[in-house]
Amino acid sequence: MQRPDEAVTVFEAHRPRLVRLAYRMLGSVAEAEDVVQNAWLRWQGADVDGVREPAAWLTRTVTRLSLDVLKSARARRETYVGAWLPEPLVEPEVDAAEAQDDLTLTLMLALERLSPLERAAFLLHDVFGVGFDEVGSTLGRDPAAARQLAARARRHVQEARPRYPVDRSEGEKIARAFFEATRSGDVAALRSLLAEGVTLQSDGGGKVLAFLNPITGVEKVLRLYAGLRRKSDPEGMVYLRAMRIDGLPGYASIDRGQVLQTTALDIQDGRIVGVYITRNPDKLAHVARELGLPAAVH
Repeated sequence: MQRPDEAVTVFEAHRPRLVRLAYRMLGSVAEAEDVVQNAWLRWQGADVDGVREPAAWLTRTVTRLSLDVLKSARARRETYVGAWLPEPLVEPEVDAAEAQDDLTLTLMLALERLSPLERAAFLLHDVFGVGFDEVGSTLGRDPAAARQLAARARRHVQEARPRYPVDRSEGEKIARAFFEATRSGDVAALRSLLAEGVTLQSDGGGKVLAFLNPITGVEKVLRLYAGLRRKSDPEGMVYLRAMRIDGLPGYASIDRGQVLQTTALDIQDGRIVGVYITRNPDKLAHVARELGLPAAVH
């Protein structure tokens, strides 16, 4: 009979992978942690001695719990104020080639366009390496149907997959230059960093000031930052730290009005094609804690 401490050891060995799976399903660190905690409670109540493959059992449980949460999460997003971005997952400082998967923020957004079952099938098989027999069992489908779900998902998200990783030092250099150009209002420097078709999205969740709709095109983005520079004191902007945010180069900063925000940059061919700014304080509590910031800042 398995001792309680052995059951804990088995679960904790799988916890990081389970949290990653739940986060990729839900786009929320807090909800992912809740799902994994719920899975832990079920693991405690299960006849773990009879579980021959703990990894498969736990993966199946977390996937099904995530699908349940995803239904209500999608309903909430229909009434979300402004653009919705995934809760920023600040990853360890490792080179992109060493990352545990290649799901960048842009690919996470592409996953939002999939049905819950397509999303689950794609993540389980293409990202976490689960065979289609097990994917089908998890989703209540036969293996052939699971394969079709993953294939449909793959077609939808193919364009969002990173073509090649951006070197960490290059990403940090471009991110810092972007911050300095936006802070100083240097339009020429900012133009040199942006691709013609750049798109900017910001998520304030109705809690803090943010742009309600995406802004596309270099001229529109330049006018936006020029206008912000005229209206505010650049001394109110403080660069805190470079970080990888869902696989993209980025940084945390304090913006005007003492608002914490993260900025993730999609960089292709040395130019920024996407700017993703998260300002919703509900999504940044874990980032604030990691940075050691006082509650008043977020």
